[in-house]
Amino acid sequence: MYVMTTAAAPTPATAPAPVWARRAAHAMALCAVPSGLWRIAMASGIHVGYSDRILREVFDIPGWGIAYVVGLSVLAEAAALLPLLLVTDRWQPLRPRALAGLAWTASGVLVLVALWQLVVAFTVESQTYLSSDTALTVWWFAFAPLFAIPALMTAVTWSYSKRHRGSRR
Repeated sequence: MYVMTTAAAPTPATAPAPVWARRAAHAMALCAVPSGLWRIAMASGIHVGYSDRILREVFDIPGWGIAYVVGLSVLAEAAALLPLLLVTDRWQPLRPRALAGLAWTASGVLVLVALWQLVVAFTVESQTYLSSDTALTVWWFAFAPLFAIPALMTAVTWSYSKRHRGSRR
C-alpha cells in the first residue's frame, strides 16, 4: 500500500506566465545595461562628464572606486535578472508564497529608491559634478531606464501573485 505524504503530493499546476509578464521581466534586465555600461566606462577612464579632480576626490578613481563602480554594475545587473524567477517555472528557490512576499517587498523598496533617486538627481550638488549639459544629457539617457524598473517589477509581481494565489508547495 502506498501512502502519499506531503512531500510526494503533486503540486497543483499553475498557469504559465503571460507573455507580457515575461517581456517585462526581460525588459528589467535590459533596463540596467545602459547605466552599467556608463559606470564601466567611467571606471575604465573614458570621459563620461566628470573632471579628473571629481573622479579622484568624489569617486576615488583610479583607486578603490573602480572596484566599487564595477561591483555596483555587476550587482545591479544580477538584481535585475532576479525577476526572471517570477516568470519561469523551471526553478523556484522558494515557495510561491515566500517568493511573492519577497517580490512585493522588493517592489516597494524599488519605488522608494526611485523616488529618492529623483530627489538626489535634482539637487544642485549632484548636477554640479558633471562638466557640461551634454554630459548631463548622456547621464540621463543612461540612467533613465532604471526608473521603469519599479513599475515593471510591480506588474510582474502582481502577475506572479495572481498565478500562484492559493498554491502551496
